[in-house]
Amino acid sequence: MRELLRTNDLVRLSYLEALLKAESIEVMILDGHTSVLEGSAGAIPRRLMVDEDDYHAARQTLEAVGERVDER
Repeated sequence: MRELLRTNDLVRLSYLEALLKAESIEVMILDGHTSVLEGSAGAIPRRLMVDEDDYHAARQTLEAVGERVDER
């Protein structure tokens, strides 16, 4: 798995997840439960992850709609 980005914005995260799924790219959201357990509103960003083989296609999909992908 490879990280595309981190965000505290749940609406943005949902939108990006839908975009990738529309392109048949499976995604995984990490740290969602940790963020809830922390109790702080948005203290721990959630990570949008894709399979290593899908990374470049996912990155191109997000950049095509103006999203900046974190370099990690």
